[in-house]
Amino acid sequence: QVQLVESGGGLVQAGDSLRLSCAASGRTVSNNAMGWFRQAPGKEREFVARISRSGLITTYADSVKGRFAISRDNAKNTVYLQMNSLKPEDTAVYYCATDRPGMSSIYHTASYENWGQGTQVTVSS
Repeated sequence: QVQLVESGGGLVQAGDSLRLSCAASGRTVSNNAMGWFRQAPGKEREFVARISRSGLITTYADSVKGRFAISRDNAKNTVYLQMNSLKPEDTAVYYCATDRPGMSSIYHTASYENWGQGTQVTVSS
């Protein structure tokens, strides 16, 4: 079983940047697509970004497109989320997860498993 640990969150001002990391242990995640989601207080967990197993295909939510970049280093068993031009509405707990084989939608939480504990990102105006 794989364990995922997110890190890199913090309190920043609007316009700043953060880089989140998602470190996997227990087994390699090189055979999994990986996703980042976020959950703000009182809201449902929402899709942020996804990266294919090879890292060649990336998908983003419209709300972060052009500002966030997902990447992976399979040698380090780690996935990253570079977040630039942060906005107060980006405030949330950010989670990473592995894809669940056989699921068709890349945007739904049900298509992912092995969730990490999350890392808090707070953006002040």
